Amino acid sequence: MKKTFAFLLAVLVLGNGAAFAASAENGKTAYTKHGCWQCHGFLGQGSLVTSGGTVLSRTALPYDVFKNFVRNSNRTMPPYREAILSDADLADIYAYMQSIPKSPDANSIQLLKP
Repeated sequence: MKKTFAFLLAVLVLGNGAAFAASAENGKTAYTKHGCWQCHGFLGQGSLVTSGGTVLSRTALPYDVFKNFVRNSNRTMPPYREAILSDADLADIYAYMQSIPKSPDANSIQLLKP
């Protein structure tokens, strides 16, 4: 039983290596520095002002899919190659996006109730 648990823990830790070692605090800095906020908002909430400012906070995309999209995007967002945005910064940005708390349900906000 202990060996199985240790094996599963090792798989989880090693299988998600880049995102696991990342820093949300450094990610917030990198997110601002690289201008991600201009389209995606300061909290990754997306933007109605720009075309394509997709919501990034708490994305359901696994890190590898997120990284692949950022590196190879051919849509509204330009691709960010490693020479511009390092893998470490990208992992930190992903960690920052995952660390943003979920917005409260509108029905739970007293000021919005009739």
